[in-house]
Amino acid sequence: MSTLPDFAKIRQLARRYPEPAFNFVRDGLAHAVSMVQSGEPGSGTPTTHISGQQLCLALRSLAIDRFGMLAGAVLRKWGIERTDDFGVIVYAMIDRGEIRQSASDQPEDFTRVFEFDEAFSLDTAKNLA
Repeated sequence: MSTLPDFAKIRQLARRYPEPAFNFVRDGLAHAVSMVQSGEPGSGTPTTHISGQQLCLALRSLAIDRFGMLAGAVLRKWGIERTDDFGVIVYAMIDRGEIRQSASDQPEDFTRVFEFDEAFSLDTAKNLA
């Protein structure tokens, strides 16, 4: 049984992210849904529910698509340095009533999905672009 997230702590942590970071995560949710519905490899079965892991991977893909080799730098400028940061933003959006949480979702779903230094290295960006 999952415990309820500490929304007071999430609100406090989320203050450090600028609005463009929230907009990027909103766009990433739409990107993740389209990846899942199109059946991209590794995306799982078609559904409208997106797991924390799926969202992190979609955000990685979207960042590289939008920002190319500067993806890591842009995210870091917004204070996003780990996949856990995506989780804080998502749970702040849940707290605001912008998106819903399923019963199986938990903040830990965003923990260490990938390493930023590796995911946004120049070699990785070149291979995914």
